[in-house]
Amino acid sequence: MMKYFLSLVFTVSSGIAVAQSNIVESLQTNVPGQGKVTVHQDAQITDMIGKRFVRTGSSEAQRVIKTRGYRVQVYAGNNSRQARDEANIVAEKVKEKFPDMPVYTFFQPPRWLCRVGDYKSIEEAHVAMRLLKAEGSFKEVAIVREQINIPIE
Repeated sequence: MMKYFLSLVFTVSSGIAVAQSNIVESLQTNVPGQGKVTVHQDAQITDMIGKRFVRTGSSEAQRVIKTRGYRVQVYAGNNSRQARDEANIVAEKVKEKFPDMPVYTFFQPPRWLCRVGDYKSIEEAHVAMRLLKAEGSFKEVAIVREQINIPIE
């Protein structure tokens, strides 16, 4: 009899968890024997809960989810102007040879970096790394773990 009672409690509690669409609703749910939580905030904030990131591109809004993944690093320099120029030159080469690969050039103190791709698995990153190495123009090719962008369509 106790097994049936526990399974009923588990089923009901998991059904309540599924019915709640976000953390605010979950916090404000009245549970007998527990305290009461009231959240006062703008409705727009509640609407944004669960949306990880929205980025606006130059021509149109592009929505992406930020998550941990892999990129292929094709350049790492120092913090000089020459290193910035070299990172941009390498980025242009990658865009020319592999137009379907996203390229990211940025300064991460103390150096300029150029990284390629948004790969969820290390296997995908390894395939891209082999393509970049086989091209022959890129000397410093390595897989790095980084926050990546996954487009939402």
